Amino acid sequence: MRAPLTAALCLAAAPALAGVAEVVDDHVLPATAAFAEATAVLEGAAAADCRGEALRPAYQDAFDAWLGISHLTLGPLEEDGTGLAIGFWPDARGMVGRTVARLVADEDPVARDTEGFSEVSVAGRGLFALERLLYDEAFAGYGADDYACTLAKAIAADLARMGGAVDAAWREDFAQTLKTAGAEDNSRFLDDREAAQALYTALATGLDFTAQQRLGRPMGSFEAPKPQVAEARRSDRPLRNVVLSLEALRELAMTLSDAPIPRTEAAFDRALETARTLDDPRLAGVAEPAGRLRVEALQTEIRAVTRAAAEEIAPALGVSVGFNSADGD
Repeated sequence: MRAPLTAALCLAAAPALAGVAEVVDDHVLPATAAFAEATAVLEGAAAADCRGEALRPAYQDAFDAWLGISHLTLGPLEEDGTGLAIGFWPDARGMVGRTVARLVADEDPVARDTEGFSEVSVAGRGLFALERLLYDEAFAGYGADDYACTLAKAIAADLARMGGAVDAAWREDFAQTLKTAGAEDNSRFLDDREAAQALYTALATGLDFTAQQRLGRPMGSFEAPKPQVAEARRSDRPLRNVVLSLEALRELAMTLSDAPIPRTEAAFDRALETARTLDDPRLAGVAEPAGRLRVEALQTEIRAVTRAAAEEIAPALGVSVGFNSADGD
């Protein structure tokens, strides 16, 4: 899920110098292929042994690969709610836990229906539903003959299907749609600046999501921190997700810009150095003043990346961004 920017990104008058083809070939397609491969491995691992201990390494690898494409909310991930089905978070109402608990308690036969499982609520599918089975004390430790094992296999197979479909959709269709912006038969992107606009939006909203959701949600307020709502905390991933997201967004920025972007690059480097040295895997430190200050510092550095990108990358692409929640004003 993605928090919307509070002002729309708009086209500017400057000429476009977009590295659209470079983004597609060097950033997007390798990442979608990696996700498809990782989810296929996850499906194979679940088929061989669907118990939690056996499945966790492949799960972690699949989640790592997801962070390489989760910011690409344009195109295949936005169609039919695919992005939500893969990674349903934030989950403000606790729907994932309730949905997984209901499926297990009812031993819902949908877990044995390969085609029908795709009709399950997004809260019962994807990486966060599987995390519940593998890491939540209420479910972890299930046996090979238990329904939870069957459900784990179903979720893994569903993820592999979606991973393969996203990769194929990019490779066979949407990549060319971006690359041929402005062509007579391209009704999606009427000129090359619209394609650059879409990719810059992915960069800006990805940074905003990491600052406001991945960090902001567990920070809560000073009086009421909420480390328990950190992304994928049961699998010790909150800080890792921040690092991997920043790495992917840095790669997007570097391939998107044709011009040198020294301030943006330096801002990314500062944010990544802070994140990598934070030593707080679950971001549990936000519950204490000193730990909260360190996470606030990281959040500030990510917002600095957004500002640098708006000053360096956007003008070179011929796009601009108005006020958004990542500005911190």
